[in-house]
Amino acid sequence: MVAAGPGSLLKQNYPAYVEKGGESARGLHAVRVLSARKDFSVDSLISAAYDSYLPWFAKTVPVLIKVWDELPASDSRKSQLQEQINILRNWDYRWAEDSIPTSLAVYWGTDIQLRTRSDSRGSGLANYDYIASKAAPALLLQSLAAASDLLNSDFGTWKTPWGAINRYQRLDDDIASHFDDAEYSIPVAFTSATWGSLASFGARAYTNTKKWYGTSGNSFVAVVEFGDHVRAKAVTAGGESGHPGTRHFTDEAKRYSTGNLRDVYYYRTQLTGHTEREYHPGSEQASN
Repeated sequence: MVAAGPGSLLKQNYPAYVEKGGESARGLHAVRVLSARKDFSVDSLISAAYDSYLPWFAKTVPVLIKVWDELPASDSRKSQLQEQINILRNWDYRWAEDSIPTSLAVYWGTDIQLRTRSDSRGSGLANYDYIASKAAPALLLQSLAAASDLLNSDFGTWKTPWGAINRYQRLDDDIASHFDDAEYSIPVAFTSATWGSLASFGARAYTNTKKWYGTSGNSFVAVVEFGDHVRAKAVTAGGESGHPGTRHFTDEAKRYSTGNLRDVYYYRTQLTGHTEREYHPGSEQASN
């Protein structure tokens, strides 16, 4: 809603039905990263696009911790959730491949959203604001316990690093992708845009998987600098080829998962050493 800064549309100028919720967590993050910046280079803009902060949890986790802090010492939930709370208390609200709090927070956030969805939709608040201000304290703790139990059930411990859960996998060229925990996949550190991640990877578990696999979010990503010459970097989810077994089917997967964008070649002089073959119209086949 306000990601365009002072140039953003004003909510009060439109009927209430146009926008019934609040600012998205991703919008909050965009404002945080882009405000008052006019000195971006290609590389610093890429760094900003992969900034790891997750505003959704910065809004909600402190409330969860406060609820636990206020429990009497005799409450069984005090000892049951102490370790989880300690880990979340020391978290910087940033995703990382080796981050245990990211896993716990995402599982908790997913669970508490489901538990509060019907009430938050009619509240006029963003879901993180509703959860932080309206959700029943007991429900917040119940949800954390449920998230811990699910992680224990699926991975043997709730202390599972995020990269062990959140995965990229491309097995074939089917339009409706399928996934397999037993097959090769790679970790993706960034999360769904739901939590405010600018680099978005919409992943979930499937009926036959415990790990989460992404099918939405960042697909083609590019940064372009215009001037006397065009300079650009880009990455595609997986690779340029749609043919399984070829080298370009998944050759950009690791670049994609880490935000390591490749150079884009605009000028013929840039192609030296990077050309596999050339095609000349009218010829029967490509020439090496």
